[in-house]
Amino acid sequence: MIQVKQADITKLKVDAIVNAANKTLLGGGGVDGAIHAAAGPQLLEECRMLGGCETGEAKITKGYNLPAKFIIHTVGPIYRFHTQVEDEQLLSACYQNSLKLAKDYKLSSVAFSCISTGVYGYPKLAAAKIAVRVVKEWLKEEKSNLDITFCVFDQENKRIYQSLTK
Repeated sequence: MIQVKQADITKLKVDAIVNAANKTLLGGGGVDGAIHAAAGPQLLEECRMLGGCETGEAKITKGYNLPAKFIIHTVGPIYRFHTQVEDEQLLSACYQNSLKLAKDYKLSSVAFSCISTGVYGYPKLAAAKIAVRVVKEWLKEEKSNLDITFCVFDQENKRIYQSLTK
C-alpha cells in the first residue's frame, strides 16, 4: 500500500523513516536536522561509526527516541551537480537502496521524506515522479506487501504525490 501524509516524519509510527541525509550522516538542516534532534544524541554517536555515506547509497541506524524503530539514511544528489541522467540515476538509487535495507531488515512499513528537494534543489515534481516510479516498480518486482508512506512537509508536495499515487 502506498499513501501520502502531510506530517512531521519524526512523529510517524512506522518501522523505519527515511532521512534525506548529507554525506557525513552527522546531521544538518531541514528534515535531517529535525530527525537528529528528535532521535537524540545516541543517533549522532551511531552515525559517527558509519563512516559517512555516498550519494545514492543508504545506511540504517536505530530510531532511538523516535516512534520509528529504525532510520534509513540516504544521500540524494545535489541537483545539477551531475548530468540530468546521473541525477536521475542517483535519486533512483536512493529509493532502491533504502527499499533493499527495508527488505533485508524485514520491515513492514517505511516512510520516505522528499529526498533532495530541499537545499539540494531537485525540482519537486521531477523528484516525486522518480520516487513513485521506483517504489511502484520495486513493490511489483519484489511482490512486496511493504507499506510505503510518502511523508511530505507542504501542500505543494502533498498535491504532487497524491496525483502520482492515485
